[in-house]
Amino acid sequence: MSLGKMDADIIIVGGGAAGLTAAQYGARANLKTLLIEELAPGGQALVIDDLENYPGFPEKLSGFEFTQRFTQQAQNFGAEILNATVNSVEKSDDIFVLNTSKGEKRAYSVILATGAKHRKLNVPGEEELTGKGVSYCATCDGPFFKGKKMLVVGGGDAACDEAMFLAKLSDKVVLIHRRDRFRAQKSLADRVVHNDNIEIRLSHELLEISGDGKKVSKIKLLNKINNSTYEEEFDAVFIFVGSIPQTALAEKTEKDEAGYIITDQNMQTNISGLFAVGDVRATPFRQLVVAAGEGAIASHRASHYIDGLEGQQYI
Repeated sequence: MSLGKMDADIIIVGGGAAGLTAAQYGARANLKTLLIEELAPGGQALVIDDLENYPGFPEKLSGFEFTQRFTQQAQNFGAEILNATVNSVEKSDDIFVLNTSKGEKRAYSVILATGAKHRKLNVPGEEELTGKGVSYCATCDGPFFKGKKMLVVGGGDAACDEAMFLAKLSDKVVLIHRRDRFRAQKSLADRVVHNDNIEIRLSHELLEISGDGKKVSKIKLLNKINNSTYEEEFDAVFIFVGSIPQTALAEKTEKDEAGYIITDQNMQTNISGLFAVGDVRATPFRQLVVAAGEGAIASHRASHYIDGLEGQQYI
């Protein structure tokens, strides 16, 4: 296949586990593969303190080390990684044109691995005190509050995992969840329940975060069991209440009611040659191992798609 003026056979947007795996499999299939990442490769895996459930790694490793291995492996097979922002993705005559902060890039197929961003509560004080005691990353900011009193908000895997990390730094961690039971995996929830450094308050909601403009000092909570409100002093608030899929580059793709991109079992969207993988995709289980599998499938099917472009006039 002659590439001519094409920048790649496959362009992958996003460098999390799904994107890096797609890059590895694309390059390994002898396709010219370009991965574009706005920040550093790794995605949300970068903030994992101890990764313990990825198959083949019985010993815990940090998310940073995990990401380094993923990145190196993709590069070893010949994938190119470009640090840039993708502003738009358009398809014209079987060619995808990406407008980026480092110029126009063209490819035969595109894999969107843009992930999702942390959802905010939008309560008073949250925005004003973000970075001043309000955080969405325990491993990033937890060490600043060693020995302090910290509130964790959420009931899923992320909330439980981050609470466990914070419990290594302080014996004054409070975890609240608006429902009467966790939605996290049972094994993870059980560890939180049996951690002496974590106090659990179910059927609770965060109403307001207060501070002097420089740091968090007080929290207002709602006890839904008796419908009462009360205030309590805290030094930090860590919020893990879900994610918002980053679908700005996929305006013409089909999405579910939550805004996630719908694909078939081959990871292809309703637009031929455009694939979606990882946290941006509608999937019943968001885990690193799932994202990696989706990345592998997408590159495999993208290769078949490119092979099927019979009679294509390559320019």
